[in-house]
Amino acid sequence: MSRYARQTAVLGGGAQARLAGASVLVMGGGGLAAPVMQYLVGAGVGHIRIADADMVSLSNLHRQTLFRAADIGLLKVNVIASTMAALNPDTTVEPVPERVDPANIAALCRGMTLVLDCADSFAVSYIASDHCLGTGQPLISASVVGRDGYVGGFSGGKPGLRAVFPDLPDQLGSCDTDGVLGPSVGVIGSLQAQMAMAVLTGDVRGLGQLVSYDAATLRFGGFRFDTAADPAPDPAFIAQDDIAAADFLVDLRAQGEPGPELPHATRHAVSDFGPDGPTPHDTQRAVLACRSGLRAWQAAERLSQHWQGEIKLIALGE
Repeated sequence: MSRYARQTAVLGGGAQARLAGASVLVMGGGGLAAPVMQYLVGAGVGHIRIADADMVSLSNLHRQTLFRAADIGLLKVNVIASTMAALNPDTTVEPVPERVDPANIAALCRGMTLVLDCADSFAVSYIASDHCLGTGQPLISASVVGRDGYVGGFSGGKPGLRAVFPDLPDQLGSCDTDGVLGPSVGVIGSLQAQMAMAVLTGDVRGLGQLVSYDAATLRFGGFRFDTAADPAPDPAFIAQDDIAAADFLVDLRAQGEPGPELPHATRHAVSDFGPDGPTPHDTQRAVLACRSGLRAWQAAERLSQHWQGEIKLIALGE
């Protein structure tokens, strides 16, 4: 017990047993996962399943502090599992080299005490929230772009992500397009780990709360959303395998953009959708696809202004 003496002095002996008996899903093996994994493994969480299909690249190293230059080209989850085994053999780290999507979210979440969203993908955040809201599993979701970020506790008896973010903002940044600073990622990832440890040891006050961080002013903000209304998951994300032959399938990617092929799709831009733009038949379902899901959501908003049928989204990734 000398390994955990300093934290049991704060949490109490019973809390350590709860941590040891917990199972946590970490979605994403990047910058947020670095403090999350180190602190949860160091704390003695019993089982951590980490899912990410990416390999380590040079551009990761300024903020994804679990990796070294020698790891470039290796699967992130395998490197993390090996590194964490050296940190604490009490924790079982289960690497899953898969991209999180609607096809595997149920299997990944099955049996998990808590779900952590470290994926840097708004599509994954909504997919996870919609699923956890149905199962009642608590979700701690975080995001950092540039210098700023937030972390929030969703589901687990509180509203989901859509209660706070029912619509997309005018600008939706990402680490790839807008850049990100390593220390800001460290701050938000550490808050995410703190919230996770609290929930795992029975303190659920972090659920129903969002905490924001502005690195330019070194200020924290936030609010509670315990009684916010939970909108229906519309439009919802589906897996590529769920496409039906009768669907009105649209590929919003540019010619030559990477990712899986959609051979039966028509290709359009978001700006094509409007009163005089492409419209499904009344009996069809509209399925809109792009790389991240952002253009698909934007096209869905434009289409829904003049067509009231069912709309689904697909985030195809790279």
